[in-house]
Amino acid sequence: MLAVDTGLVEEWLSEFKTLPEASISSYATSLKEKSALISSLYKVIQEPQSEASIFNLLEPVCHQLFEFYRSGEEQLLRFTLQFLPELMWCYLAVSASRDLQSSGCIEALLLGVYNLEIVDKEGHSKVLSFTIPSLSKPSVYHEPSSIGSMALTEGALSQHGLSRVVYSGPHPQREMLTAQNRFEVLTFLLLCYNAALSYMPAVSLQSLCQICSRICVCGYPRQQVRKYKGVNCRIPVSSEFMVQMLTGIYYAFYNGEWDLARKAMDDILYRAQLELYPEPLLVANAIKASLPQGAMKSSKEGTRCIQVEITPTSSRISRNAVTSMSIRGHRWKRHGKKNI
Repeated sequence: MLAVDTGLVEEWLSEFKTLPEASISSYATSLKEKSALISSLYKVIQEPQSEASIFNLLEPVCHQLFEFYRSGEEQLLRFTLQFLPELMWCYLAVSASRDLQSSGCIEALLLGVYNLEIVDKEGHSKVLSFTIPSLSKPSVYHEPSSIGSMALTEGALSQHGLSRVVYSGPHPQREMLTAQNRFEVLTFLLLCYNAALSYMPAVSLQSLCQICSRICVCGYPRQQVRKYKGVNCRIPVSSEFMVQMLTGIYYAFYNGEWDLARKAMDDILYRAQLELYPEPLLVANAIKASLPQGAMKSSKEGTRCIQVEITPTSSRISRNAVTSMSIRGHRWKRHGKKNI
């Protein structure tokens, strides 16, 4: 880590402490433009903890990121969130090497964010709800006509138009991360990160893709193919956590990180096959099947969207189609002519 990086981080640590409350909003808005500072903060998290100078910076950096998160300012909250994938990787890598003492400040930050997110502003436990759309109705992801004919059985008609709601929570507060609750906490944190994906900068999406690949292949033969150094032991991972990783990677595909996202998805699929996890296998193969044939070379120019067939606003029934109303009108015209 260069001296200029250390200087930027130290200046950032000191300026927020002396900032008047009236200036916090404008300060938070200006932070996302400080790319040099963001790069330096990534180096503080990524560099080996054995270096005394960096270790001295890591603890105050984690503390300030937590202060940002609990400040209530939306821009400061998102600023902390962008480092979440890298913080997770650092914690998991240290945990796999059983050197838990050097990850204490990172663990405290992750726990602090988790305990803040599981309650509302009044301190009550939050219950998150997710609505699963009906396949019989069109959405931005599918057209019923593309699925094929759906048999109108009595059971299908009874379920027509019904939406299924899935609930998550309430989640218990945690005082420490253990082998039993580690991925329960990390999965929820990654869910919070995915909820703010549209606000994450490119460097954060790149970090997400890279740490997903590392987590999935470390300790396996593919690590030699990827040429990842550092951690050589296997990192345990849960099925739910892998599904959340795929959610972020799917967004990265269409927002400037095609190559990294493709590599990360292949590595998640590789690990899911080894672990025999059905959920990430299903999601990864569905994403793979929906991708366009060619790489999106110009994806750095801006955000991309998923191309789908949109239901026309005009009626698909022909104007000349024979209906009961048209038959009645035709009969009335004939009778009228006879009377004349």
